[in-house]
Amino acid sequence: MEFAINHICTPKKSLEEFFEMTKALGCTKVEIRNDLPDVVGTRTPEEVKAAAEAAGIEILSINALYPFNVWSGDLPERAVAMADYAAACGAKALVMCPLNDGSEVAFDDIVEALKAMKPILDVRGLTGLVEPLGFPISSMRKKATAIEAIKAAGGEDTYKLMHDTFHHHLASEDEFFPEWTGLVHISGVNDPAIAVDDMLDDHRVLVDGADRLENISQIKALIAAGYTGPFSFEPFAAEVHDLADGQAALAESIAYIKGQL
Repeated sequence: MEFAINHICTPKKSLEEFFEMTKALGCTKVEIRNDLPDVVGTRTPEEVKAAAEAAGIEILSINALYPFNVWSGDLPERAVAMADYAAACGAKALVMCPLNDGSEVAFDDIVEALKAMKPILDVRGLTGLVEPLGFPISSMRKKATAIEAIKAAGGEDTYKLMHDTFHHHLASEDEFFPEWTGLVHISGVNDPAIAVDDMLDDHRVLVDGADRLENISQIKALIAAGYTGPFSFEPFAAEVHDLADGQAALAESIAYIKGQL
């Protein structure tokens, strides 16, 4: 299996330090972000592309366009700007997350948003990685819903799924769609006291033997079903971000996962 590293793993590292760490871990693929840390808002795409090329790094995606399924306000403008940035920096895809504030979004609105986003992505040669969020307050929790909407929008050649092991578990999903999956996010939750419905991004750590999200079984199922793409680490917990040696922690998690397969 192949691993990728999301900049959220070590958000205190500069872009160049992050790329250097990724190579030291034996990886060549990364995801950059527009939040933690805000690479998109602080570095020009030309700088990012040059740094990636110098390090021999491939940028899989930019995280994330939010909320992609509410196509109003400044979202169209932000979508174009992010797509322009992705194309200029050499990224292959944009991660697209649905509204997550307890509001409902009609299925037809999801379809219309995907239709509107499709030409923006297509003209720039980008893939849209649609990521259902499993939180109880999410407006799109299930991967099957995302696939149905993509088909209704005629977006089969534009969109792929982001399978996130955390959100898969929170949504109580049991279906895997390897042929639709463009990338997989992996993270663990090892706090034994937190109820599943109360799990938040802040609880997401690196995958280890105490993981409650069944990452290993999910990874095995995806591989057995034919998924051959990368598995990208995406921990949001401050305890991971504050580690004195994030590289060593990632190396340990990589070794644990490989040892379980």
